[in-house]
Amino acid sequence: MTRINRLRELLTETTGSQIIEFAVSLPLLVVLVVGIFDFGSAFNLKQKVHNATLLAARIGANQPTRDLSTTGSCNAPESICAIRDSVASSLNAAKVNDCGLAATPAVPGAALVWTFTATTNCAGTLTLTVERGFTYTTTLNPPFEANYTIEATRATLSYPYRWQFSNVIKLLSPSASYPGASQINSVVVVQNVT
Repeated sequence: MTRINRLRELLTETTGSQIIEFAVSLPLLVVLVVGIFDFGSAFNLKQKVHNATLLAARIGANQPTRDLSTTGSCNAPESICAIRDSVASSLNAAKVNDCGLAATPAVPGAALVWTFTATTNCAGTLTLTVERGFTYTTTLNPPFEANYTIEATRATLSYPYRWQFSNVIKLLSPSASYPGASQINSVVVVQNVT
């Protein structure tokens, strides 16, 4: 009878169960905390990238078009160089790596389109595209019947983000794969003033 009683005592004993529960739940807790932090950081970066893109489009929309046929110091017109410099300054002011954008020359594309590509000390490729001759059509409400084509500046900024989540997901599933880096994109269109 003593063996049965002893076995019954061992099965109902709870000493040390908290340590086992903690050891089982710790990886899940770490993944959850890192995931919250990582997605919060990505959202914060998205806001900073959008603000820099908004600044670029606003500056471009307010620049005169008289220098668009010349080439300035950054292999683009000086007004386009000013847009690039403002984006780099905005990212630096927000404590975001500009990936060497401030020193990157432009690659002219189609008419009135310039692209800057930077990769210095970055998780990937930062790409800034400025389109000074972007157009879109809008329809006005009656009594107006015509469609209006509006000339605008479109700024597109693509910024690389390195996820930390990919390092800890392997705690839960060693064979899991999660992308190490992805692009955060922002596009802003502002009607040209001049």
